Formats: sequence, structure tokens, C-alpha cells
Amino acid sequence: MSEDNNHHENEDLQSKLEQIIYLLRKYRLVEGLVRLQDSPRQELVESVIQKQNLASIQNMLEKLHPADIAHILETLPLEDRLFIWGLVKAENDGEVLLEVSDAVRETLIADMGSSELVAAAEQLDADEIADLAPDLPSEVIEDVFRALPLAEREQLRAAMSYPEDSVGALMDFDVITIREDVRLEVVLRYLRRLGELPDHTDQLFVVDRNEYLKGVLLLNQLLVTDPEVMVSDAMTKEIAKFHPHDKAQQATQAFERYDLVSASVVDVDGKLLGRITVNSVIDFIREKAESEALSQAGLSEEEDLFAPIWKSVKNRWVWLAINLVTAFIASRVIGLFEDSIEKLVALAALMPIVAGVGGNSGNQTITMIVRAIALGQVSADSTVKLIGKEIGVGLVNGLVWGSIVGLFTYIIYQNIPLGLVMAFAMVLNLLLAALVGVLIPLTRKKLGRDPAIGSSVMITAVTDSGGFFIFLGLATLFLL
Repeated sequence: MSEDNNHHENEDLQSKLEQIIYLLRKYRLVEGLVRLQDSPRQELVESVIQKQNLASIQNMLEKLHPADIAHILETLPLEDRLFIWGLVKAENDGEVLLEVSDAVRETLIADMGSSELVAAAEQLDADEIADLAPDLPSEVIEDVFRALPLAEREQLRAAMSYPEDSVGALMDFDVITIREDVRLEVVLRYLRRLGELPDHTDQLFVVDRNEYLKGVLLLNQLLVTDPEVMVSDAMTKEIAKFHPHDKAQQATQAFERYDLVSASVVDVDGKLLGRITVNSVIDFIREKAESEALSQAGLSEEEDLFAPIWKSVKNRWVWLAINLVTAFIASRVIGLFEDSIEKLVALAALMPIVAGVGGNSGNQTITMIVRAIALGQVSADSTVKLIGKEIGVGLVNGLVWGSIVGLFTYIIYQNIPLGLVMAFAMVLNLLLAALVGVLIPLTRKKLGRDPAIGSSVMITAVTDSGGFFIFLGLATLFLL
């Protein structure tokens, strides 16, 4: 049922996108016709139609969730995107800016004035403003600081002080706190006076007068327990707690492991600072996955689909240059064995097989290791065992697939030594791929770099050059 609902919502959003594009084209068409008319009366008629078109677009935008508006903006070319952005209600600007990708957000912010940016930021909570802060001009941040109440100003300053990959960067300050020396009936009356609860509230935080965390009161426990019971008797003291400087990756693992909806964030003395919620964790996981996918493709940052050509070129050329260098290295390895290839032309047809299979095997190993690092499953003590295990996998795969490839080589070329060389080269290159596939991400991690960035490019370079050298070297040694 859930999948059906998601499919229906996607279709509905796509339908709204198509309607907006249709109205936008209609507006552009009428705008062009007006310019061709000399009659003031005709221009007046067309202007009425234009107002109707704009009103239709605005009416559609008002009914959409900020995340849906963000999706539509990301789908449109720059000129149309900025036109639609101008029709979005000012009170929704901040929420939409939070939802769009970093690259698209940059284009929207560049189109806004300082006063518009300040107004958009003032609609957000402190933790949300902190998410936008890196993309906002410094003078806008200063104006926002001055406009905020003192408590929120301190929250914003604290949120901006934490690294991007820390729990503090994901922290939400919108929490409900209660005392332990009151009855549940008092808590229920307090919640009714609030009118609404913060999103993803599944528990209330029990604190003392100095805001030190004593425990949590689960909402389901609150609802089913006798209202005369004291909070201290109904609350839970065994709770998940994080510190603001903890790695966000650790929090995501805990949320997944214990099926958490929210968890407290405390300082070193146990004083409640805020909470972290499942929606923030999901956003972090999604952004991390997108970043790793881009890194594996050699892209340094997220790219706007309709970004200027030169900007896209600059984003892509670093790893293209590295690829070019590695390709030259591979070509020089082949060049060392030109005489051997001239004497036995079959080598030219067979050597890409060794390199290609080695590259695929190395990428499999890297994917496994990067995932294990992300899940915190790799420690210094387990590194040697991990290398040994992957070398074992490479050896078995090399013997199995090397034998198959060697057999086919013999069938095609009727040359037993060539088949044996092919099989042995496959074994050696898969062993090389396994070893390097473990060492590359582990080395990058030890150097404080992202293990995923460029690892696939590096492993391909090593297995290509290594595969050519191993195969052609064995062929030269034993066949020629």
C-alpha cells in the first residue's frame, strides 16, 4: 500500500510539474505575441491573459509542499527556475531553500537581495538557519543575528560552531522538557496548552532545574499510564544520548540499530542541549550517499543540471586529467611489449580481458571496504585479517575464472601455453586487485580523506596497468 501511495504521489508531482511547464510556455508565448502588437487594446487583452496565467501558476505553487517546489525548481532551466522562484510566496522561501540541492540553492540566493534573504532566514529555526549559513553572504548572517532573540542567537552561534559531519550539526533545539516531580496529569495539561508538538516527538525529556537530563518520558507511556502517577515513576532512565562532537555517522548507525525516532544531545556534564531526530538522520544518510556516488564518478561537488558549461567543466576536469595520466601510463606499459604483440597478435585481443576483470573485481572490493568503513566495522586490529580474507577471495576467483578464461583461450587459439599464461595472469591480477582494493580506501581513511573519493579511478588505473604488465610480461617470458 505504501509503495502504491508513493507511486501515486510521484505521478501527481510529475503532473503538477507538467502543468507548470505548460503554463510557463503559454506565458512566454503570449509575452512574445504582445511585443508584436501595435494595438494598445490588444496589449490590454493579452495582459489580462498573462495575469490569469501567473495566477494559475501561483495558485499551484501555494498548494505544494516546499520539498515539491524544490523538486520543480531543480527540474527547470535557469531562466524558468528564477521566474518560478519569483512567484513563490515569501514566507515559503526559507523552507524551499532548505530543500533544494546546494548547487540550485546557490542560483536562487544569487537572485535574491539581502533583505529578502534576511526575511527568509527569519522564518526558520536556529538549526535550520545554520544549515543555510554557509551559502549566505556574511552581511546577511550578521543581520539575521541581530534580528533574532537572544536565546535563538546563542543557539545559532552554537549550531554554526559544530563540524558538518558531527551530531551538533544535525541537532534540533525544539525540545519539550518536563520535571520529574509532577504528576502525568500536569504533563498532559501542559501539552494541551502547547497546542502542537514538534515534529517527530516520541518522547519528552525529563530535566532538573539546571537542565541536566534525568531521563525521558515516552509518549505512549504517558497515554496509557494512570494520570496520578508521578513522572519519576513513569520515566525511562536507560536512554540513547549523544554528544554534539560525536560523529554523525555513529548517530545514524545507532538510529538504524535501535529504531530510534529521536534521541537527546547532551554536553560532557549531562546538560541537555537539544535532540537529534530521524528526519535529520535520513537527510544526512541521503546526502552522504549522493556525495559518495559523485565521488566515485570523480566529481568534486554536486552539480546543477543546468549549470553554465564552464562551471560543469571545472567540476569534472580534475579526475578526467587523472584518468588521462593513468591512461598514458597504461599505454606506456603496453609500449614496453610492442615487439611481443607484433610477434603474437592474439595478445592484443586478450590483454583487455585480464585488465577488465581485474578492474571489476577491485571495484567490488572497494565497495565492500568503503561500506564497512562507513558502518564502523573496520578497526586497526581487523585490517590484517581483512586483507587476508580479500586476498583469499581474489585467489579463489582467480583460479576459477582464470581456468575458464584459459580454457576458452585454448579452444579459440589452439595454444596450450597461451591458455596457461592467460589463466596465471588472471590469478595474479585478481590478487593485485584484492590487495589494492583494500589498501586504497584504508590509506585514504588513515590520511583523513574520504575513502570513497576517487577510489574507483585509482583501482582501475592500477588493475589496468598491472593487468597489462602481468599478462604481457608472462607472455614475453614463456611464449616468446
